[in-house]
Amino acid sequence: MSFEELEHTADVLMRVRGADLAELFAEAGRAMFHVMYGPCEDKGVERRIEIEAENLESLLIDYLSELLFVTEVENTVFCTFDVDLRGTRLSAVLRGEPFDPARHSAGALIKGISYFGLEIVKEEEGYVVEIIFDI
Repeated sequence: MSFEELEHTADVLMRVRGADLAELFAEAGRAMFHVMYGPCEDKGVERRIEIEAENLESLLIDYLSELLFVTEVENTVFCTFDVDLRGTRLSAVLRGEPFDPARHSAGALIKGISYFGLEIVKEEEGYVVEIIFDI
């Protein structure tokens, strides 16, 4: 797993790592859905999204916010995220399953993604970002 939950007083703080930016964004999506729903299986539900922003941090916020919107409106839980990044333009194929209250109700309700302290950092072995999910 390339994400971990860190201690936070009120919300959920996740540290996410990726070998490259596309993997970082994919893992950020997995981290968010892990917090909200726990385990997920790819059962053939597929959705494509495209987003463009002014910078990478804004793109990450917009991407995660779009995932929140899609999951709420379409009642789906996503578990795989094939992300293609070209500068500050993202396209992604999301795969998962329909929401099942018996299996997906144990997580935390995420209301939004915080801009506070969000910075994508390039390290020797890849990229890292810490994201606060507002619950």
